[in-house]
Amino acid sequence: MNKRSRFIIILVVLAVCFAFLWPSISWYARTPKDQQSLALGSLEKIKDYTVVKAKEESDKLIAIARENPDTILDSSYDYLVKASKKNYKEIKKAYKTAGMEAPETPAVMTVGAILDSFAGSNASDNLRSVIEEKYREEILDAKKRYNSSVKLGLDLSGGMNIIVRANLDEALAAKKAEGNEIVDEAQWKKDAMAQTIETLTGSIDKFGLTSPVVRQQGEDRIYIEIPGAADRESVNTIIMGKGILNFRLVDRNATNAFNAYYAQNPANTFNSDGKLIDPSIIPADTEVMGYYVKDDYGLDERTGFIAVKKEIALEGEHIKSADVTADQTTNQPEVVFGLDTEGAVIFGEFTSSHIGEQLAIVSDNKVKSAPTIQSAINNGQVRISGGFSIEEAQNLQKVLQTASLSVPLEVESQQVVGASLGEAAIKQGINALLWGLVAVLVFMIFYYLGAGFNAVVAQVLNMYIMFAILSAFNYTLTLSSIAGMILTVGMSVDANVIIFERIKEELKNGKSRAAAISAGFDNAFWAIMDSNITTFIAAMFLSQLGTGSIQGFAVSLAIGVISSVFTALVVSRLMFDFNTEVMHKKEMSIGWGVK
Repeated sequence: MNKRSRFIIILVVLAVCFAFLWPSISWYARTPKDQQSLALGSLEKIKDYTVVKAKEESDKLIAIARENPDTILDSSYDYLVKASKKNYKEIKKAYKTAGMEAPETPAVMTVGAILDSFAGSNASDNLRSVIEEKYREEILDAKKRYNSSVKLGLDLSGGMNIIVRANLDEALAAKKAEGNEIVDEAQWKKDAMAQTIETLTGSIDKFGLTSPVVRQQGEDRIYIEIPGAADRESVNTIIMGKGILNFRLVDRNATNAFNAYYAQNPANTFNSDGKLIDPSIIPADTEVMGYYVKDDYGLDERTGFIAVKKEIALEGEHIKSADVTADQTTNQPEVVFGLDTEGAVIFGEFTSSHIGEQLAIVSDNKVKSAPTIQSAINNGQVRISGGFSIEEAQNLQKVLQTASLSVPLEVESQQVVGASLGEAAIKQGINALLWGLVAVLVFMIFYYLGAGFNAVVAQVLNMYIMFAILSAFNYTLTLSSIAGMILTVGMSVDANVIIFERIKEELKNGKSRAAAISAGFDNAFWAIMDSNITTFIAAMFLSQLGTGSIQGFAVSLAIGVISSVFTALVVSRLMFDFNTEVMHKKEMSIGWGVK
């Protein structure tokens, strides 16, 4: 491989690594602490904050406009100026459509001019909406940066501990009530717990929560440990997923009758328990449920009511998988979920009898979607489409993914764990890493002189690539991960030592600088690869078979092995060749008394 190819490869690797690191850099270095605190809170808290903040800001601006409408706002309100100019364009269009002379956009956007652009009976609401959108986007963008960045483990940043009780007796009774014969009840409970733990682990991973620990405690308890700032609502959605999802037929006539009644009597339709005051509004075999969609914050927002049959057409426990795909004809998002054998038979018979009718997907007594049955579905693969966005499709996918728990679960305790030693542990770990790196590099420069500088650059880039890969795969940084990095610093310099010693041998044999470098790298290649491959194999076994701190150590070590081989064989070689062929150096500074 020539110099140009190596140089291009290095540039590409560094650029890709920077792209991987950017979310972590943005979160830890560029996101203010107060914004971090808000972004790590629940979606409800974010919504409460932005609503209150928007009201305060809008009231403040209205008060300023009343006292002095010619006040010019500072640069922090540039987003309002942009929104106002856009509104003025809409106002001009409306005037022109009505055949009237349109007002000119003000040359200077004073607070009075800004408020004029939100003219109308709901001007203050429009202004508040724009301000709320600004704060909401800032905090939710920060939340996205956090989700894409390297996260700190429970031992460094704290997190959440949850103890869940699995009601095995209730699940067993339900199975018997369905007519299933259970020969060995103890073995059935054991298998049910194993399946529940496996499903919970997979569901937590699908929801994007970081490095969770899910293990059994005693006979019917499950211990869940989630480092970082996991949203309580996301965790509870996963845990309480069993039994909350089913499919029911929509009664369109009952829905129309209820909506007509509700429009006339909105305050006298439901009692304090959410039950109908007058049940005769709808048929006895139906019930009214709210229809919910995700709002701008990702929270459930009721947009209407639907009357559904009380009889459940299909239980969610029959769902085995759920994915978001694109329709091959329209390229619109659709949700595809698979059913088990029993579910496929039930669903096939039901859909063949109700073609053209709506089927409600009910989760936690909330209707999340009500697609129309287009044809009989007999193959167990169900496609749901309806012109929804990719976000709506993903939300529906998450609802379906939580349907496969076969045992009722209840949260016995849920508490946030503070990292009392986290800050000190981070400082000590970083200090150990930095001092270890400095000590190794100082020794390399002292012992190998000019060539030691190559090792310095290689080691710095090695750490850079390691952190980039951690960020790319959204790994969690723990104390054991830092220990793996510290070990990598000591191990990775071995490749440079082998190369330098080979080059020194070639120079002592009378070879020129260029010939010695070429022979040194060639002769050292397999020695470096052998040692690193064996280390990588050991690290991979540890990462797969180990748990907790062992796994974190193994992952960081495996990443370090890959990055150190790249920096030693590609980066270091390019630096040597650059000094030889571009800088035209004839002698080599690679050790005392060696030239």
